[in-house]
Amino acid sequence: MTTVNATDQTTLFKKAMASFPSGVTIVTTADADGRWWGFTATSFCSVSMDPPLVLVCLADNAQCYPVFARADRWVVHVVHAEHADLATRFATRGADKFADAGFAADERGLPVLAGACATLDCAPYARHTAGDHTILVGRVEGTRVSEQRPVVYFRRNFHALPDSHG
Repeated sequence: MTTVNATDQTTLFKKAMASFPSGVTIVTTADADGRWWGFTATSFCSVSMDPPLVLVCLADNAQCYPVFARADRWVVHVVHAEHADLATRFATRGADKFADAGFAADERGLPVLAGACATLDCAPYARHTAGDHTILVGRVEGTRVSEQRPVVYFRRNFHALPDSHG
């Protein structure tokens, strides 16, 4: 039997996770002072239909973590290929995430990205510690859907879905 050291195991785990294609979301909120915060999440899925629940995973060391740990609302945006650079920006520590990015404040002051494939307005349902991340479970209280095709993240690159021919 071959022994794999911890560094190699971490590398293999990352490679395995990169081999699983996933959609890409940008999650946004505002703090008590109205300042906008956000992050990119590929760990996103539906949890329940009744009540309608979704989850995203946020790194505990993310700059926006303290804000999302207390947030009473957030917005999940399913993004399309034209938002790939924006998703990279929202995954970059210290980046000016909202500059010229196409966000506008909703009625609660939360940043909403125009043209997202889908937008889910969420209220906190649960928060769970999971290793070095927190699972944010949101109750979906509003949904908007467009005809855009979502981008897929696979092996550390963004991929546009082809047009279907049928």
